[in-house]
Amino acid sequence: MSYGVKIKVWGRYALFSRPEMKVERCSYDVITPSAARGILEAIYWHPGLNWKIDKIYVCRPIKFTNIRRNEIESKLKSKDVLNVMNRGNVEQLYLCAKAEIAQRASLLLRDVEYIIEAHFEITPKASESDNPGKFKDIVMRRLKRGECFHNPYLGTREFPAFFSLCEDKVIHTAYDDVEEKDFGYMLYDFLYSNGGEIQPMFFRAIMKRGVLDVSKCEVIR
Repeated sequence: MSYGVKIKVWGRYALFSRPEMKVERCSYDVITPSAARGILEAIYWHPGLNWKIDKIYVCRPIKFTNIRRNEIESKLKSKDVLNVMNRGNVEQLYLCAKAEIAQRASLLLRDVEYIIEAHFEITPKASESDNPGKFKDIVMRRLKRGECFHNPYLGTREFPAFFSLCEDKVIHTAYDDVEEKDFGYMLYDFLYSNGGEIQPMFFRAIMKRGVLDVSKCEVIR
């Protein structure tokens, strides 16, 4: 029995930031596996399951556009939030957006649409009452109703993602006639160690006839 799902995701803008661009934001050509996983977790997250991305279908032509965005230079630290909870000193949580604002150019994707094919695996944190069939029923029900824990987004929170269940047996992409397209190395996901250290992982992104197959890709740390 298969515990995989296919969802259709689309939006007006998307920004899947390249980590090597330190100042100006520049998007990858297509959605990253980590961003695709984030969308699935926004729809249904549970400690007893772990989402795995298998394939990404690029259903609309890749188009870029330039905009300028206002960003905040700094952010609130978790230790300050903890101090406020323990001591009640709210001044540590004050952040003046007017003083911290910075305008940066961004290279975005526009008019994107993807089909994300994924499956989930049961983790040791699942309870005795949890089982794959139960999780599959919950996921399918949420997809059909358009339910989510929080609104999924395409790279950054200001670019919301719309989603629906994909039941098409045959999926056509915008690049059915393109044999192969190499996007170079792309961010695959992040590895979280027990010490709290975050390590990025990359893979060679090669799209074949509009499909990015990441189920058996070689991950580089």
